[in-house]
Amino acid sequence: MPLTPQDFTPEDTLIAVMIAISISDETIRTSELVSIERMVNHLPVFRDYNMERIKEVSNALFDILAEEDGLDLLWDAVRRTLPERLFDTAYAMACDVVAADGAAREGELRLLEDMRYELNIDRLLAAAIEAGARARHRTL
Repeated sequence: MPLTPQDFTPEDTLIAVMIAISISDETIRTSELVSIERMVNHLPVFRDYNMERIKEVSNALFDILAEEDGLDLLWDAVRRTLPERLFDTAYAMACDVVAADGAAREGELRLLEDMRYELNIDRLLAAAIEAGARARHRTL
C-alpha cells in the first residue's frame, strides 16, 4: 500500500521538505541529493530512521505535489506531523539543500519564502539560518 502524508513520521516529513526544496527549481542536483543523504546519515533527528522509507516518501511527495493544492497539502502534513520546535530544523535542512550546489534559484527562494510564512519562521531567525547555510557550503 503506498505511503500517504497521513502515514508520515516526523522524519519522513523532514525528508519530504528537503526533497520538495530540491525539486522546486525543476532539477534535482547531485549535490542536493548528497546533502540530503549526509543529513539523514548524520543528524540525531534521523538516528532511528529506516532509510528504506526514503523512496516511499519521495513517491508520496511526488503524488502530493501533482495535486493542484499540493503545497498546501505538504504544509498541512508538516504542521500535523512535526512538533513546532522542529519547524526551524526543517527550515535549516531546506536551506542546506538549497546551498548545497552553491546557487539559490528562483523556485527554491520562493519555496523558502512560502515555508517561512506557512511555518511562521521569524525573519531574523530565518536570516541567521540562511547565513549559516551559505557559510557551510562556500568553496575556495
